[in-house]
Amino acid sequence: MTNLRYNYFPGCSLERNAEAYHKSSMAIAGPLGLEFAEIDDWNCCGATEYISLHMLASYAIIARNLAQAARNSPDNGQASAHDLVAPCSACYLNLSKCDKYMRTDTDLAEKVNLALAAGGLSYKPGSVHVRHLLDVVVNDVGSSKIKAQVTRPLKGLRVAPYYGCLISRPGLRTDEHDPEYPTSLDDLLECLGAEVVDFPLKTHCCGGHMTQISEGTGFELIRQLVKGAADYHADMIVTVCPMCQLNLDAFQSAMNRYFKTTYHVPVLYFTQMMGLAFGQNAVTLGIGAELVDARPALAKIGVEVPPPPEAEGAPKRKRDDKSLPMPKMSKQADAATREAKP
Repeated sequence: MTNLRYNYFPGCSLERNAEAYHKSSMAIAGPLGLEFAEIDDWNCCGATEYISLHMLASYAIIARNLAQAARNSPDNGQASAHDLVAPCSACYLNLSKCDKYMRTDTDLAEKVNLALAAGGLSYKPGSVHVRHLLDVVVNDVGSSKIKAQVTRPLKGLRVAPYYGCLISRPGLRTDEHDPEYPTSLDDLLECLGAEVVDFPLKTHCCGGHMTQISEGTGFELIRQLVKGAADYHADMIVTVCPMCQLNLDAFQSAMNRYFKTTYHVPVLYFTQMMGLAFGQNAVTLGIGAELVDARPALAKIGVEVPPPPEAEGAPKRKRDDKSLPMPKMSKQADAATREAKP
């Protein structure tokens, strides 16, 4: 079988708080015949706020990644050489939006390329096809190949499929889907043997960074989603987005205290569920790193996950720590940064 090869944009989250997403994505790639070539020297996509501060600079830093991807062309038998896969929904949205707006706004494209020229780069709009990892798995791999890899069906596990509000937005995705009520993740989870519950809030917003701006509003958005899954007796929420996973997992305990509720709904990535169904080791898939413990739910299907060992001498991060995820820095780089400070 000829492997499908794609350019790959991990984004900042998959190097820190969403490391389990990256690990599980790489773990399922081999069995599915997928190869990912990480684009050279990528930079942050700007996440969700930067565009409101400086639009041109925001599109320039996003377009820089597109320009790098356009130069990075894996030799492909079947997939497009300029397909750029982004597992992170925020990265996917920003990259897709930048490419689309540069195609439709010649003035913006000219100004962005002027900025890129300072770094010896340029980007021709439309030369990179940005795709979310879910799209690739569902539409390029397909259900028959996925089912062929299932050795440990998720039978007996009730899951709520959560897309979030970013990848479901109309006008960006090229695969056919209903932006109000998509079903591709539902269908995928059913292929794995899970019992998919009706989840009407599947495309509602998790709040993004709202917990940092208006705590009550952020917690209410999280409460609605967790309650919605619990009301349908879901054992867990399965998502496709690092920001959604972070909000529903890391802030669930704080939300419970705020509303005096007792919800306990773990939140895992769809790639972790695929790996489990493929018979892969739970720890290899990053399971156990979540804050709302998924072990009781996974025990229903016979999956045992050891508790994560605490790093020796490392302070334990509070479950409701409000600090935003930051990229890792090596000890050498950290020391050099400290020495450079006045």
